[in-house]
Amino acid sequence: MSQYDVNLSGGNEKTTFYVGGQYLDQKGIIDRNALKRYSGRINLENKVNSWLTTGVNLNFSRTVNKRVSNDDAFSTPLQIVALSPITPIVDPRTGLISGALDPNTQLPNTNFPVYYNPKLSVLDAAYTTIVNRTLGNIYGNVALLKGLSFRSELGMDQLNQNEESYNGRLTRRNNGGASFGNGYNSSDQILNINTNNYFHYNAQLNKHAFDITTGMSYQNYVRKSNSLSARDFPSDEFKKLSSAATNTAYSSTENEFTFLGYFARANYKLKERYLLTLSGRYDASSRFGTNNRWGFFPAASAGWIISEEHFMENIHWLNFLKLKSSWGLTGNAEISNFASRGLYSGDAPYAGNPGIRATQIPNPDLKWESTKSADFGIEAIVLKNRITLEADYYNRKTNDLLLSVEVPGTSGFSTQFRNAGKLENKGIEVTLNTNNIIGKKFKWTTSLNYSANKNTIINLGGKTLGTINVAKEGQSIGAFFVPEFAGVDPSNGDALYYKNTTLDNGKIDRTTTNDYNQAQNVIVGNPNPKFIYGMRNTFSYSGLELDIFLQGVSGNKIYAAGGQFMSASGSNGFDNQTRDQLNAWKKPGDITNVPEARTFLSNGTDPSSRYLYDGSYLRVKAITLSYTLPSNVVKRLKLEKAKFYVRGQNLFTITNYPLWDPEVNSDFSATNIVQGNDFYSVPQAKTIVFGLNITL
Repeated sequence: MSQYDVNLSGGNEKTTFYVGGQYLDQKGIIDRNALKRYSGRINLENKVNSWLTTGVNLNFSRTVNKRVSNDDAFSTPLQIVALSPITPIVDPRTGLISGALDPNTQLPNTNFPVYYNPKLSVLDAAYTTIVNRTLGNIYGNVALLKGLSFRSELGMDQLNQNEESYNGRLTRRNNGGASFGNGYNSSDQILNINTNNYFHYNAQLNKHAFDITTGMSYQNYVRKSNSLSARDFPSDEFKKLSSAATNTAYSSTENEFTFLGYFARANYKLKERYLLTLSGRYDASSRFGTNNRWGFFPAASAGWIISEEHFMENIHWLNFLKLKSSWGLTGNAEISNFASRGLYSGDAPYAGNPGIRATQIPNPDLKWESTKSADFGIEAIVLKNRITLEADYYNRKTNDLLLSVEVPGTSGFSTQFRNAGKLENKGIEVTLNTNNIIGKKFKWTTSLNYSANKNTIINLGGKTLGTINVAKEGQSIGAFFVPEFAGVDPSNGDALYYKNTTLDNGKIDRTTTNDYNQAQNVIVGNPNPKFIYGMRNTFSYSGLELDIFLQGVSGNKIYAAGGQFMSASGSNGFDNQTRDQLNAWKKPGDITNVPEARTFLSNGTDPSSRYLYDGSYLRVKAITLSYTLPSNVVKRLKLEKAKFYVRGQNLFTITNYPLWDPEVNSDFSATNIVQGNDFYSVPQAKTIVFGLNITL
């Protein structure tokens, strides 16, 4: 990876400017994966006169992303681990990459190796996404009276994206059987317009300070998309869709949403020690039903700076002490743009005549999901500003969860978006900063952070949503709900499961069975960590600085969804297996947790706690060593500042997780419920970065 930044700024009393540019070139850690980005930024502000200031901010970027398939495809480079370890890279019969050519048919091989070889996609496939994006806004600020001003902003975010892929003849086995290649092209145009217009007033009246803002905001988002797929090209030299013999799929869609809101906020301070903030928003979203489009979201917070009180004057070791609390109601509208509407599709022709069909049942009562939050905290600085502590406790209750729930089949539909359920999050957040050594040359500072959150679904109407990861009353969202693996029967090598059925006396039957269907689903783990933490130590001496950042999580589980294939007791045939399968049961009397290997026969490979692992880890997230040239040297070089650095990222991880990376989630299946899943997911890279920062 290489990155180059150039920034210029300047101006005079009336006009100031900033111009910046960046070039990024990054090669992926897997074949055929790379990214280039070119970006620029211009900020300009002008004081037209004593009462009017205007400005413009403009950002442009062009990104060229050479992509690979997601982790649910054999063409994903990481899934090459599924191939048997004795598979040759080069087929000795042809001298070509394995799978490239069947010596008998002279066509791409359909049965060698056992699975599709991702190297074929490296040789004969391309998948590129090009994004051109422009973000800009113009603004004007008018000073109306002393302390009173009006600001108007108009912003635009325009994105044009084009995706193009081509899978040539060598990829036949993985491209739907297209003997002569297939191609895909799509374009998206997104225009996001927003405006903010508000009055701002601030005043100081003796010991009273006021800061008041009120105004409105508006956002309109429009996305237009077109896509086309085609197959059978005259040769791999012709990759554009106009050369294809057959168009296989095409679509054209348009999506839009609008938000409109009115807001007000008032800050009040008395004697520099008593703080009060009141705010409110009245927002409408086009995503909701006509009966409940608007929502009101008030909030209040208060603070008391105790250290400013007269009775604290003689406590010299205490430099600052503040108590704070807040309460607020926030809204969530993150659903599909037409979730409340009755939708129809025009793709229902009959007997050669056009037709339409219903695709979604309407819900005119759909409304905002709302969260009530209460926070209490303390901030303190002691020992001549050497120790800073900030601690907060919060409790957040979410009502009217926006969920797709099952409806009676007599409606003609299977699901409908509704407000259903309640969710609670509560926890603590603590940050501690210390200046351990403060010398003229040597300094050492430490920053510690810790947070713990407990997530519980209070009400879901008695329903359980999802499979493996579920939303279930009384549990954390995304909890793992599968049969409980009980090990291996030492007499015959069968996989065993706890029945976990309820007996007539109300007790749970903890006997085991080798019949997977007799075992009840139970909560076996939580993908949400009990707590997360981090520590940063910074050491500096005469321009030399060493920064060490550690980061970790504890108490979460990860479901190895790929385990049913790569830790599967041979049931999937000839998949390469994880080395723990060497401990499989082999003869009566063997004591092991790995069932007998039975080729093409399932033995313990159904979803269960067998594939659930501890996801806790402590990672050396980053270490940075830098050197800033002394001022006398910099002046001789006619520079303002010069800094050299080397940074290592993801250098070392302490974990019991047996696969590649505990800090990962499968990209093809991730949702707000499906969390903590690993399915041939690409691990984070260990990176060494060398840098130079020069200021002229």
